[in-house]
Amino acid sequence: MTTPPSTAVRPSRPWRGVSPAMAPSLSDARRQLHHASQLAAAAGISWLPAQADDSHTNLEWVQSLGGLFCGVVPVTQPFRVGIRVEHFALVVADEQAARADELPLRGQRVTDAALWLRERAVERGADASRFTLDRHYEIPHHPVGDGAPFDAAPGAAFAELAAWFENGDATLRRIVDASPSASDVRLWPHHFDIATLISMGAGRSIGVGLEIGDDSYAEPYFYVNMYPPPSAAEAAGIALDGHGLWHTDGWLGAVLPASRLSAVAGDQPSQVSAFVDSAVSAARRLMAA
Repeated sequence: MTTPPSTAVRPSRPWRGVSPAMAPSLSDARRQLHHASQLAAAAGISWLPAQADDSHTNLEWVQSLGGLFCGVVPVTQPFRVGIRVEHFALVVADEQAARADELPLRGQRVTDAALWLRERAVERGADASRFTLDRHYEIPHHPVGDGAPFDAAPGAAFAELAAWFENGDATLRRIVDASPSASDVRLWPHHFDIATLISMGAGRSIGVGLEIGDDSYAEPYFYVNMYPPPSAAEAAGIALDGHGLWHTDGWLGAVLPASRLSAVAGDQPSQVSAFVDSAVSAARRLMAA
């Protein structure tokens, strides 16, 4: 049998140290960021050609702006819409991400921010009549979705979330570099996870990603899952490195929650590398069985 290529993760960008102790306190900022990011997804829904796999709605981490951005809208003055995470601000940037208009979101309602976004988009040549906040998926509830203003202030929580996204993006891009059949690294606005999908052929795949927090874990966590999933008993027989564990409640996958991450920033990238490497190798074994 041919040995699969190593998936060891050695990010080309410096790792930004994160605080496992802060992870449980990120939930409100994460939920507000999730709702804010729907403004960027709305730009894709409104002005990008609809795709059967919903890829027109997804977002990309843009390192130069430190944020999550939709694809480039192809109008007279092409632009991208995103959220600068650490600044907690809505941004309309040009195609090269060199020139941007920015709206701090604290104190703004979703509808107010949407009006500002539509005006900036029209200035660049977008059709105002096509703009919509309607979406065909649900996201976790937060009062801002009922019309309350965003009340989270830029600060430690958003800086921490930005560090997680930056680290996750760098980690996943290295996975893509090592796996020719892997998809581009993208954030999906419904689940709010940044991920890549490695095609194994015959409808089988391995998902590798970073979930910033959800009902399974109220903290960020790296994960590796499989489709179709193996049995929990099969997975339990394979050890994971980096203090990872097998999640079996509702779905099956290898996970490394923030609470299991070393508090020493210098140790974190090697621990994540060890986990992802062992989890992807385990997934390949399970799918080859």
